[in-house]
Amino acid sequence: MVDQNAALGLIDELRVAVPEEVRAAKRINAEGERIIEKAEEEAERIVGKAQEQAAFLIGERGLTQAAELQSREIISDAHHDADDIRRGADEYAVSVLVGLEDDVVKTLQSIKKGIALLDERRAAIDGEGGLDPRDGGSERLEGEAAEPSSRSR
Repeated sequence: MVDQNAALGLIDELRVAVPEEVRAAKRINAEGERIIEKAEEEAERIVGKAQEQAAFLIGERGLTQAAELQSREIISDAHHDADDIRRGADEYAVSVLVGLEDDVVKTLQSIKKGIALLDERRAAIDGEGGLDPRDGGSERLEGEAAEPSSRSR
């Protein structure tokens, strides 16, 4: 048989030891729950940060695409502006050249009139009895070239 006093002593020791073990188990359990909560918070923080980064990258990609589109538009506008400037420059050059051509034509007409006037004077002078340089005479009008003219008369 079992000694009653010894059994009661064991029960008392168990009563004292069990609450201590229960408290230790509760502490371990609480510590485990705290670690799990902390891990869940850390996981939520990591997921949130990943979502922010994903949103940033998506936004950045959108900004990059918008910037690329805008740069293509700017380049296209620049090409159009350059074409317009070239057209304007060409039109200006043509107008300047046409004006220059008119001036050259007028100058050429003045030169021809001057030559004709001088030819008439020479003919008038030669008709008064002077030697005609075309006939081999050595006298020349003032300003006349020493070599025969290639002009047709």
